Amino acid sequence: MTITIYSARKVITMNPVRPNVTHVAVRDGIILGAGSPEELAGFGDYTLDDRFDDKVLMPGFVEGHAHTMEGSLWSHTYCGWFARTDPNGRVWPGVKTIDGVLERLRQAGAQLTDPEAPLPGWHFDPIYMGNTKVTRRQLDRVSVARPIGVMHASGHIMNFNSRALALAGLLKPGISHPGIPLGTDGLPTGELRGPDAYLPVAPYTGFSRDALAVDESGLCAFGKLCVRTGTTTVTDLAARLTDDAVPMMLRVTGAATYPARVVPLRFSLGVTPEQLIAHVEELAGKSTDRLRMGKIKVIADGSIQGFSARLRPPGYYNGAENGLWYITPDHMAEIYERALAKGIHVHTHTNGDQATDLALDTMETALRKHPGYDHRFTLQHCQLADAAQFRRMAKLGMCVNLFANHHFYWGDEHFRLTVGPERAERMNACRTALDTGVPMAIHSDAPVTPLGPLFTAWCAVNRITASGRTQGTYEKITVAEALYAITLGAAYTLHLDAEIGSIEAGKKADFAVLEEDPREVAPELIKDVGVWGTVQGGRIFAAADL
Repeated sequence: MTITIYSARKVITMNPVRPNVTHVAVRDGIILGAGSPEELAGFGDYTLDDRFDDKVLMPGFVEGHAHTMEGSLWSHTYCGWFARTDPNGRVWPGVKTIDGVLERLRQAGAQLTDPEAPLPGWHFDPIYMGNTKVTRRQLDRVSVARPIGVMHASGHIMNFNSRALALAGLLKPGISHPGIPLGTDGLPTGELRGPDAYLPVAPYTGFSRDALAVDESGLCAFGKLCVRTGTTTVTDLAARLTDDAVPMMLRVTGAATYPARVVPLRFSLGVTPEQLIAHVEELAGKSTDRLRMGKIKVIADGSIQGFSARLRPPGYYNGAENGLWYITPDHMAEIYERALAKGIHVHTHTNGDQATDLALDTMETALRKHPGYDHRFTLQHCQLADAAQFRRMAKLGMCVNLFANHHFYWGDEHFRLTVGPERAERMNACRTALDTGVPMAIHSDAPVTPLGPLFTAWCAVNRITASGRTQGTYEKITVAEALYAITLGAAYTLHLDAEIGSIEAGKKADFAVLEEDPREVAPELIKDVGVWGTVQGGRIFAAADL
């Protein structure tokens, strides 16, 4: 068994016993120790690898809320407002008007040889375009022959043309569903809100049977994004994990060239709590080091910028109707109780504060029935939680993973339109979470925003919006706290902090290889620190080689 000692300009360990060293020793993908070469020589004969002599090593970044489906989405037409880099390093310009979106779809359709082939698009964000409601008739201007479906940036809404609705049997009067608005003609407008509404239509438009799923090529592409961003462990936070998907994910992640550890959570939609628990227990038994299964994802409500999140009074700032519930209280309660009884970890999406109240109330009742030791149930997004809710989380032993990237991508829109100035300034309250003792991570929710832990850290530290305003100075956190949140903080929310998140003896040899020390650049420049690549389980991946 060969020992390799890596030298670096600096090794940031996140281990307070020895926070900065210059060398780390690795054998069979495990860290033997971090320190000086003289100290590490005590482990025995070794090979010195000095390729990182001018680099900075950090613990591999841990993305606690992402979706590997981004890799698959890049095979569709990008319709987002902001410019974005694909897995191969190409930058796609943003689209700034509805007509521009339609034209990009029209151009993509012109590349298809079959005039009836489906045309899928993704990351459409109408809140930047006057919050205009796009109708099936507008998409019909692109094509009436081919089915068209466009997923919103939030992932909670899709727009379809008439052909797609007709193929799914929805272009008819008499439909009564809160997620399927109707036009003056009594037919669906084409905007379907919530997965239960759009998933039956999505397959006709080029999305898979499960529009939230990843395919083999997409999972491989997503691995490239991980290397480019220094991410060595990433979640897939709403996976069906079907009988077809699991063998594929095991095969792809098991390849010697796959650069990341994937933690997929079984989505609760579509099965009973009893079936859900049984499936998750079965999946846990199939886990490998690079595919960690056995956890559950519950979704309580929708998205704030899509006006489908559930808000407590005073509700939406612009007077919009309250959003959608994705689960009933009884269903959530049964999942929580069964999971606690079995020691199964649950993460719950709660964007609005009313949804957070539901999760907290449910958790309090469930813990009385099944007291859970170190359960670490985690609230995801949790964007509008106030101080009282964070205090409840702490008392209940819960964790939180806050959507720091929202400050940049939608902060201005939250301020002026969705929740108004006061609540926008305390959204994603990282300072409050830490001060009340709630274990905290921060995330990108890729593909909702681009994967990039250093960018996410920048968002939490600076709270700068797309227009350049600072929004919510009180809720800023320090650079050290942000770096902890994207390493040990995120690892803790996944019950993986004993294995990853710091560079110390006995942990996985997972490193982010950086061009600079993010603690030594100006706080406003953290996002610009270059990423050379990663070391994952002792295997080296250079972004330049992708």
